[in-house]
Order: sequence, then C-alpha cells, then structure tokens
Amino acid sequence: MNRPEYILNEINKGIKMGMDSISSIAEKVTDDKLKDDLQCEYNQYNEILNDVNTELSKYEEFPKELNPAQKMMGWFDIQMSTLTDNSDSKIAEMLIKGTNMGIIEGVKLLNNNPETTDSIKNILTNFIQFQENNVERLKKYL
Repeated sequence: MNRPEYILNEINKGIKMGMDSISSIAEKVTDDKLKDDLQCEYNQYNEILNDVNTELSKYEEFPKELNPAQKMMGWFDIQMSTLTDNSDSKIAEMLIKGTNMGIIEGVKLLNNNPETTDSIKNILTNFIQFQENNVERLKKYL
C-alpha cells in the first residue's frame, strides 16, 4: 500500500493540472455556457482540493506544487492544440482527454490502495465521480 500522503498528493496533482488547464484555456472560450461550466468545474476542483489539504494536514504534510516543467508543457500543449482550431468543440475535446487521464489515474489509485483510510477513499471516489460528470457535461460541446 502507498502511504496516505502519496495518494493525497497524487489527487492534489490531478486537481491542480485540471485547474491549470481550465485557467489556460478559459481565455479561448467564446460560448458563455461553456465559460460558466468551466468556472463551475474550477470551483468544484477547488472544493476537492480543500478536502485534500485538510486530510494532508492530518499527516503534517503540505500539498506539493506541480513541477514547473509540467505546468509549462500543459500550457504549451493547449496553445499549440488551439493554434489552428480554438472552437468550443476542440476545447471540449482537449478537456475531455485530460479529464479521462485523471479518471484513469484516480481509479488506479483507488484499486491499488484498498487498505487506505475511508476518508481518503471518499475523497478519491468524489474526485473520480466529479471528473466523470465533467466528461458527460463537456460532451454536449463536441
């Protein structure tokens, strides 16, 4: 079993990647409904992040920041991917792909750490469900 701090920091990383992606892409969004959906998604990421931070504090651990190179690569990927097509459909597609990666990582963490605490399982389950709901919501923009 991985240590609880590791699991929480992996969730933290996924959340921050999602939030950074939304921040990087928001300026390219033209549809007001999509903008609203992304703002709602960002706020929900922040709520889960607060839960992660609260749980991390029980282990006297601070959330780790994203590697600056990871942040830059994510930003660069968004810029390059939307250079020739910044339609709402393209933006939704990119966000769905990224969110699916987060779902996969979350499910792996859940499946590979059956002995983790119930509170961490709850955070992880909420994180996975939240992302699955985001994918469904974004599909209407494809």
